[in-house]
Amino acid sequence: MRFDGQVAVITGAGGGLGRHYALLLASRGARVVVNDIGGSVTGSGADIEPASVTAAEIRRQGGEAVADGHSVTSPEGAAAIIDTALRTWGRVDILINNAGIVGDAPFEDMTADRLEPLLEVHLNGAFYVTRPAWKVMCEQRYGRILNTCSAAGILGAEGMSNYGAAKTGLIGLTRVLAAEGAEHGIKVNAIAPIAYTRMLTHSLESVGQQDAPAARAVLDDLVGQYLQRLDPARVAPVAAFLTHRDCPVSGEIYTAGAGHVARFFIGRTTGFYDPELSIEDVRDHLDEVRDEAGYTVPRGPGEEMAELFAAIADRTLSR
Repeated sequence: MRFDGQVAVITGAGGGLGRHYALLLASRGARVVVNDIGGSVTGSGADIEPASVTAAEIRRQGGEAVADGHSVTSPEGAAAIIDTALRTWGRVDILINNAGIVGDAPFEDMTADRLEPLLEVHLNGAFYVTRPAWKVMCEQRYGRILNTCSAAGILGAEGMSNYGAAKTGLIGLTRVLAAEGAEHGIKVNAIAPIAYTRMLTHSLESVGQQDAPAARAVLDDLVGQYLQRLDPARVAPVAAFLTHRDCPVSGEIYTAGAGHVARFFIGRTTGFYDPELSIEDVRDHLDEVRDEAGYTVPRGPGEEMAELFAAIADRTLSR
């Protein structure tokens, strides 16, 4: 599966997951804009060297790549990233929104100063970069977009209310863009990677600083046994497939790590219906409401509404 003649823009590609995405796509023929401001894992500082190093590595291996140091956190910076691709190669076929930072804290300590930078990079940044890329993709009637979400938001993780909120906002963006992109030949999916990157290392170190020596020893042993298997390179094939021309899905969420790939999905239980529904009915039928047997996976609000109307009709006919 190759990407010859295609142009990929990858944010946060100077290291970690983004770097491996860039290397793999370039090895399969894609021309890559390696975007990274080179800041710390918490968002401080700026240095284009990581992006330049990754781009140079691609070129040494016979590929085509340019480095870009614009920030995703403003519409102007985001537009400049896409302009780098257009100015260099005249098109954009693939966008991977991968840039991210962390800033963990218990919710009681989660101030606006901790929340807003993560929203700016993860959620707003993906929105800002996608907007100019979307225009190009609509005009050429083809595109592939991959957003980066996280189990921290899908499933919940202590101390990560800012990160989880930002990442899960991207699921909503992914679903809406997948619906809107269908008529333009644009497919949009999300990936929830599990990889041993500097972001995971930072989070583990933050936990370790609060742990007793015995708990820290257990954590260190866990790192030695399992986390070393979480090579970011093992996530890259999933990202590459989801951005390939032959990818048949859109609006879906895939989790990937250590060579394993699975799908997260949003399901709807059969539930309970009574036109005279009371508070007590909800209490008395909660097990039925929560019962996952016979669940469905609606593809959009229309299908979910259809299931509601079907439940009403079934109850009406049974009377």
